[in-house]
Amino acid sequence: MRVLVVEDSTRLQAAVARGLRRSGYAVDVTGNGEEGLWLATSNEYDVVILDLMLPGLDGLTVLERLRGHEGGAHVLILTARDTVDDRVRGLRAGADDYLVKPFALEEMLARVQALCRRSYRRKNPHIEVGGGLLIDTAARTASRDGAPLELTAREYALLEYLALRQGEVVSRSDIEAHLYADSAELMSNVVDSAICSLRKKITPPGTTPLIRTRRGMGYVLAGGNP
Repeated sequence: MRVLVVEDSTRLQAAVARGLRRSGYAVDVTGNGEEGLWLATSNEYDVVILDLMLPGLDGLTVLERLRGHEGGAHVLILTARDTVDDRVRGLRAGADDYLVKPFALEEMLARVQALCRRSYRRKNPHIEVGGGLLIDTAARTASRDGAPLELTAREYALLEYLALRQGEVVSRSDIEAHLYADSAELMSNVVDSAICSLRKKITPPGTTPLIRTRRGMGYVLAGGNP
């Protein structure tokens, strides 16, 4: 999943970005409202974390212009303002959730996870895939036939993204856009290598691979039947 953090406090920006990256999210950051709006309208994000007090453009203006641009990303507002009027203004401007500073990093991550599920019309944090594969998006863990899978943060993020789009063909460009914020990471075979590594880890010997390649199209996470 790809997240944009628009926060002018360098200390908080670094802490939030670090927590998200450790959880496997691809993260872009900025401390300026104008740049935040440009990034949000130029890239495909699952969630935008938006401070209200920003230089350049304030957070509410960024939010209103983003919604006017038909931006599809869910928006989590961060603010030190804790009055009902402030929360109502943000929600009416198009925010999807509201988090008051100071906050626990675990709560922020939980809210981001919930917004990501909402992006793919899923309320249940557990995703079951045919073949005994179970993904817990709240705990950010996966198991097959009850046995835990040892996945890196990036491998988990890839599996979750494919699971949220289970049964759909997911193109290489979609995976790059949602999982790789840094273009320096995008070597020509980085997605193929990630898929190959993940496929091995979730496929016990003698079972049908759940991740299938559609030549010239992408990849699909399907059930256990060919």
